[in-house]
Amino acid sequence: MTTLGSLAINSIHQGDCVALLKQIPDNSVDLIFADPPYNLQLNGELIRPNQTKVDAVNDEWDKFESLSVYDTFTENWLRECKRVLKKTGSVWVIGTYHNIFRVGAKLQDLGFWMLNDVVWIKSNPMPNFKGTRFNNAHETMLWATKSEKSKFTFHYHSMKTMNEDLQMRSDWLIPICQGDERIKVNGQKAHSTQKPEELLYRVILSTSNVGDVVLDPFSGSGTTAAVAKKLGRNFIAFEREQFYIDVANERLQNIKPIDLNLLQYKVEVKKPRIPFINLIDKGFIKVGELLFSKDEKLTAKIQADSSIESNEIVGSIHKVSAKLSNKESSNGWTFWHVKRKGKLVLIDDLREEFAKQYLK
Repeated sequence: MTTLGSLAINSIHQGDCVALLKQIPDNSVDLIFADPPYNLQLNGELIRPNQTKVDAVNDEWDKFESLSVYDTFTENWLRECKRVLKKTGSVWVIGTYHNIFRVGAKLQDLGFWMLNDVVWIKSNPMPNFKGTRFNNAHETMLWATKSEKSKFTFHYHSMKTMNEDLQMRSDWLIPICQGDERIKVNGQKAHSTQKPEELLYRVILSTSNVGDVVLDPFSGSGTTAAVAKKLGRNFIAFEREQFYIDVANERLQNIKPIDLNLLQYKVEVKKPRIPFINLIDKGFIKVGELLFSKDEKLTAKIQADSSIESNEIVGSIHKVSAKLSNKESSNGWTFWHVKRKGKLVLIDDLREEFAKQYLK
């Protein structure tokens, strides 16, 4: 069994989060997602216009004697989170207007460096039944690193691809849990603030890597652990209530991890900047050798200065291929081939071989 300090990884541990955090070594966690009590300060029951009772958040774990007590609680768990977080890691904290500003102040007081606030816009929020306020249709997530100089993980290009090749914005439209995703026990919601898996999918996919350790100090129904397992991450989670641990463990048994080959962030991998002359210098290609187009109708001869010549057109592999193709631009690496043992070999493949040998 793999452990982190004295605690087993890929397990949900029962107990107070601060006491459990103290058992984790310094600088050992890659990503933290925290969904702490919101301290909603609800007084009395919420009743719909048809006089039915709203299934609101009125759990004992969400009640604090005062704001100062809540602030002390927040500072204590955040301080431990900062200690266990790697210098290359990051932390997400989610909340509502009841608590997120106080949490944000504590994050900054403790020296965390703010990266973004991301707004989860609920496409199907609960109405404001009394009609006395705006419909509360969002929650706020704060994303921060251990310090201003932290070199954190962020899969920018993958998130851009997820957003149809547009920069992923800081407002995420995601429905609250409903239907089969909402976990129920004896017909009742298992947890009053269960987060949608899509929300954690974006967080974990964008800011961690396969095999990383993801910590959730307030596990609840186990959404963080479930998504971490699905995405090939390790998790360690804390929860005070045995009921929620049982719910989460049953949920985890039904999670099938995605094949690791499908989690490789291939859009993040960029071709190394290797000048064509490097391939000549190292003997992958020779001066005077012919380059061929894919159909072999076009050829060009390699010159000593790494330029190529075809029908009196002289220039780089990119410029000549563009001229011959009547295009404004062309990628010469994927246009030109050389012959090896009678077969065409893309010069881009030779570039990859050069990188493997000389850019380790």
